[in-house]
Amino acid sequence: MRSTDTAADRRDRATLAVAAQAGELGWWRAAREAGVDFLYPGGLPDLIDSYADLADRRMVVDATAAMTGKGLTGRVRALVAARFAAAEHERAAVRRAVAFLALPGNAALNARLLARTVDRVWHGAGDVSADFSWYTKRAILAAVYGATFLYWLRDSGGGEATLVFLDRRLGDVGRLGKLRARLNSKRTV
Repeated sequence: MRSTDTAADRRDRATLAVAAQAGELGWWRAAREAGVDFLYPGGLPDLIDSYADLADRRMVVDATAAMTGKGLTGRVRALVAARFAAAEHERAAVRRAVAFLALPGNAALNARLLARTVDRVWHGAGDVSADFSWYTKRAILAAVYGATFLYWLRDSGGGEATLVFLDRRLGDVGRLGKLRARLNSKRTV
């Protein structure tokens, strides 16, 4: 063990090791068999939360180079694409996590994880808004991300179709923004 190895580093490594087996065994069984279930005192919700948090952090790191020289939409796209690319080999585990999060008792956890991901995308893309647009941007991205995520879950072609789908959703949002601007300018005349 390195001297700079922290408890958080060990938990991240354990979470990735569990994710590698969770598609086959299930999340909690994989954690128990790896002997790391004690790292998640909140049980399966804590483990899923840990995985989602790690995926968000990996997304920001992995997208850094791809965001260089891009506008806001390009940076958002790079972040979302990085999130899916990093989870590509964990797709079966992600499906199991989604099945768990879809249970009615997990709605609050699911909403919190989505909100955190969307917030990290906006922060990673450089958005620093603190006005009402903070809420609207996150609500719009949550819809785009959610739809794209569901598309990604069934995309078996390596993710290219998912990126095309994402580009269409981002394009739709851009067109809505332009339409809103035109309508607002007509009101002020």
